[in-house]
Amino acid sequence: MDRMISAAMDDILTGLRMRRVWIAIASEDIGDQHRRTALGPLWLLLNYLIYVGAFVLIFGLHSPVHNFPAYVSVGMLVWLFLQEVVILGVTLFSREENFIQGTTLPLSVYVLKLTMQSLIRTGYAALGCLAILLLTGTMPTLSWLWSLLGIIQIVLTIPAAIIVFAIAGAFFPDLQFIVSNLMRVGMFLTPIFWVYGGSGGFRDRLYQWNPFTHFIEIVRLPITEGQVPVHSFAICFFIAAALWIMGILLLGKFRKQIVFVL
Repeated sequence: MDRMISAAMDDILTGLRMRRVWIAIASEDIGDQHRRTALGPLWLLLNYLIYVGAFVLIFGLHSPVHNFPAYVSVGMLVWLFLQEVVILGVTLFSREENFIQGTTLPLSVYVLKLTMQSLIRTGYAALGCLAILLLTGTMPTLSWLWSLLGIIQIVLTIPAAIIVFAIAGAFFPDLQFIVSNLMRVGMFLTPIFWVYGGSGGFRDRLYQWNPFTHFIEIVRLPITEGQVPVHSFAICFFIAAALWIMGILLLGKFRKQIVFVL
């Protein structure tokens, strides 16, 4: 056990020290994906605005939320980030097969590269989210600092989640299809555009037991309602701790086997 933990921590710390490598690769990949396009990475911003605009137009007419565009824009921003890292995380090592087999880079470099890529993409969307908040009269207050803390908590959780999903996906290739389908359905089971009314029933269970709910609320509630979701913060902390424990144990046990199962 101690040897596995030590091996995993060595992999992670080595990867963190190689930050110039994964930051450069992540930035280059973003540029390559939008090379020769008219708007370049600004397509990331435009895609987000179109997505949010469609949900606001379709679901906002009879919504009980007083500022539905702000509600949806923050919820969608967090959801799209989480959805991306989960879906791409499952296939991470298979996509990086050539690099993994041809180099001696620690596996955490690929995990951190995906984390950085998703943060860059979400950064463009965040500009659109901020614009929507300001245009709809949601002005910055001190409670937004709690949202910043929520964002930090999410960012610190994401590498652990990627490690878990990437290792599982390497050993079970069918997992990518299972996760993709679950995430598509999960968007409708998560309070992104629907509102929890506290009336009990099935919607109450969806709200309380869906982990994505709490990651969204630790960012959205301080902005839209000025509230500090202490309960959601606590749940997210325990989820993060569980993911890091699982991630470290899996990385320590299987990091040398990944190259042979790809």
